[in-house]
Amino acid sequence: MILIDTRTPDEYAAGRLTGAILIPHDRILAEIGKHVPNHAEKIVLYCRSGRRAETARAALMASGYTDVENFGGMEDAAEKLQLEIIR
Repeated sequence: MILIDTRTPDEYAAGRLTGAILIPHDRILAEIGKHVPNHAEKIVLYCRSGRRAETARAALMASGYTDVENFGGMEDAAEKLQLEIIR
């Protein structure tokens, strides 16, 4: 599973989930190939509330990625994945 934080660099620097890669939602299509070349790889996205992650999820699905989930906000994602928030 690849965990992607779709927030801004400043938000990411202030706190992120263990193991998360930063790819802001407005850069997702330009940068995803560097991190996830396999379109069948499981991708989990999160942001602050889930809105930007959903925008990124829809873009990835439209571009051929097949296993992409929006886990909502960072706190929700941390709980679902049982991961620590690094601050």
